[in-house]
Amino acid sequence: MNDALSHALEAAIARYAARNPTSARLLDEAATAMPGGNTRSVLFHPPFPLAMSRGEGCRLWDEDGHAYLDALGEFTAALYGHSNPHIRAAISEALSAGLNLSSHTAREAALAREIQRRFPGMALLRFANSGTEANLLALAAAKAHTGRGKVVVFEGAYHGGVLTFGGGPSPMNVPHDFVFARYNDLGSVEALLAAHGPDVAAILVEPMLGAGGTIPGDPAFLRGLRTLATAHGVQLIFDEVMTSRLSFGGRQALLGIAPDLTTAGKYLGGGLSFGVFGGRAEIMARFDPRRPDALAHAGTFNNNVLTMAAGLAGLTQVLTAAALDVLNRRGDALRERLNATLADQAVDMQFTGLGSLMTLHATARPVRSPADLAGTDGRAKDLVFFALLERGIFMARRGMIALSLPFGDAECDTLAAAFEDVVLTHRDVLPRR
Repeated sequence: MNDALSHALEAAIARYAARNPTSARLLDEAATAMPGGNTRSVLFHPPFPLAMSRGEGCRLWDEDGHAYLDALGEFTAALYGHSNPHIRAAISEALSAGLNLSSHTAREAALAREIQRRFPGMALLRFANSGTEANLLALAAAKAHTGRGKVVVFEGAYHGGVLTFGGGPSPMNVPHDFVFARYNDLGSVEALLAAHGPDVAAILVEPMLGAGGTIPGDPAFLRGLRTLATAHGVQLIFDEVMTSRLSFGGRQALLGIAPDLTTAGKYLGGGLSFGVFGGRAEIMARFDPRRPDALAHAGTFNNNVLTMAAGLAGLTQVLTAAALDVLNRRGDALRERLNATLADQAVDMQFTGLGSLMTLHATARPVRSPADLAGTDGRAKDLVFFALLERGIFMARRGMIALSLPFGDAECDTLAAAFEDVVLTHRDVLPRR
């Protein structure tokens, strides 16, 4: 065991605790009403998480008055940054016309058409309140359409709070009949379909694992899933809740793959709660309420006016194809720069990812599935996390970075310089090649 690494991490955590007494106090106060003071598990980390007071552009301020460069971007949802003026104006206009109208509105159809323009594979689509809901509804649609019950998922995948497969079976997961394959291993899927094919309704896959470590799916693997799904009459569902931001039409457009169903969410609602699922017309038409056998899909806030307004403003006034292209090229360049720093210092760590999304891992070995991360030392990532916070860089403790549109070249320079300083300061205790 690397005692020097443990000592360096303990010292960094001690400095963190000393700098942030207000965040610690607020968590203690919250714990009187919420278990552990928490209502969103991913945000908690010991000894306590930061409590943020405000954000602007790509910057955050915590309750103890420290300023940070926001390199996390609300786990990909804050693509527009904080308080984009176009989105703020749209929300204000919607508020002035009434908050809950108990009816259809013009904005929902306009937003649906705008999303459809980006994802032409969504011949028809419906809204929900989160990516989790979108995935639940897509699975229900696939099962109803095929009359089958099993679902192929991948070890390490995350499709929402009740569809999480990163640490083995979860008591919080919905009780679908899941069968598990290995990510980027087409043979493991072939074996499952050979054994269970007539009973499999869907293959649910992220084109790049998100919470599982931003591990890209090999193009041949993803194309192979399309071929297998077609051959076995299985519905291929692309969960693009995170990867939709990798191009104007998500990763499916980059690879030229047409899934049967697509799920998305996050930034598509302009930073407000949002989910969407859609796909082939013959599947989605089953939700048409004019049909006597229509599938029901309720939800008070599916078409809430604030999300409809914010989402439409973001997609029509801010998020052009060119803006996304620039952001993702900037992210690719940043990831290469950070990895070059690690390689130059012979540190056995790396960032994986695509475009504006990346995650730090405590290994330089090839990472094609979460199983390849077994045995890596999480303390190294923790040390980098706390050391970057000291230098004013906010990212996920698990090592995830998600750039926002306001995160420009100057901000990349700031992040890269801070990261280089962390590596140089701690290279003697970080894993070595």
